[in-house]
Amino acid sequence: MKIINYEYLLDIDKLNDVFYTIKKNSKHREKILKFSIFYTSNIFNVMQLLKNKNYVHGKYNIFIIKEPKYRIIMSECMSDKIINHLVSKYVLFPLLERKLIDSNVATRENKGTKEGINKLKKYINKLKENNNKIYILKCDITKFFYSIDHQILLYKLSTIIKDVDIYNLIKSIINSTNYDYVNEKINELKEKSREEINNLKISSKEKTLKLSQLDKIPNYKYNKGLPIGNMSSQILAIYYLNDLDHFIKEKLKIKYYIRYMDDFILIHPDKEYLKKCLYHIEKQLNNLKLKLNSKTQIIEIHDGLSFLGYKFILKNKRLYTLINSKVKRKINKSIKNISKEKRKKFLLERYNGYLKHGNVKGYIYKKTN
Repeated sequence: MKIINYEYLLDIDKLNDVFYTIKKNSKHREKILKFSIFYTSNIFNVMQLLKNKNYVHGKYNIFIIKEPKYRIIMSECMSDKIINHLVSKYVLFPLLERKLIDSNVATRENKGTKEGINKLKKYINKLKENNNKIYILKCDITKFFYSIDHQILLYKLSTIIKDVDIYNLIKSIINSTNYDYVNEKINELKEKSREEINNLKISSKEKTLKLSQLDKIPNYKYNKGLPIGNMSSQILAIYYLNDLDHFIKEKLKIKYYIRYMDDFILIHPDKEYLKKCLYHIEKQLNNLKLKLNSKTQIIEIHDGLSFLGYKFILKNKRLYTLINSKVKRKINKSIKNISKEKRKKFLLERYNGYLKHGNVKGYIYKKTN
């Protein structure tokens, strides 16, 4: 593996590489265009910031998106975005990826939701042969992204990243949520959205639901939380729980374990053992200043498990992958005004990536009759 030091990052080819990756994947065409007009000058300025070692993360453009629910997104200016992608691609992913266990399937090459689904099917199908009961400890962490402790994360990184200048660069990104304007803007956006919701011509029940979603958006506490939307936040978030992954696999000896970001499951035929695991997991999370939320529970697979956007249920030794109720409501809403003749084509074009993983053929044909 190449030696990763600060000089390694001071490479115009690397800056060009990350910019064109951003350009290829970005939906913000105006931002790309403005940077591209004076590209040589702008990319030179980014290089000078790095060379002079005086980079400080700039202000975010903070906004609220409403679908599938209300949540905050923090968008970086192009210079910050380039440096974030540079650090992520050439430092964080190469150094942290090799520390992660195979059961961690989020934000990693050749993994993702599909890998998580395949693992779950494989594990249940193995266990069902010799067990009448299969239990799942399903864990979900309260406000995970907003609760990640900067000092704990930085300490973890300091044991791997020995170059002081790279460490300080990453520290500037992590600590970029500490500025007062961040919460001020979040509160302003929430208040504006609250007024918009109250003025909508919808039922009181729908208004209550939307307002409830809005109120669940938290503020950032000092030295807590990762920016929502940064490339670096993805790998840093999954790495933050890496010690817990190893603890579950190596200390608790859980053979069948899957984690997707802060949503993770332990599969085992012994319910009482999973209760003991839950106790130890809560202790480990306490050391990370995290807590499990009310969604955490032990489920018997015959009763159905909601995970990765699907509902899994075992009947007569056959595992079914069904449409999650929330996704079903979204799909039904999207096809409401589409003619019956065109529904099947629409479903397969818009939701093919989702539908192909489940037992949904009957659903498609039912909706197109």
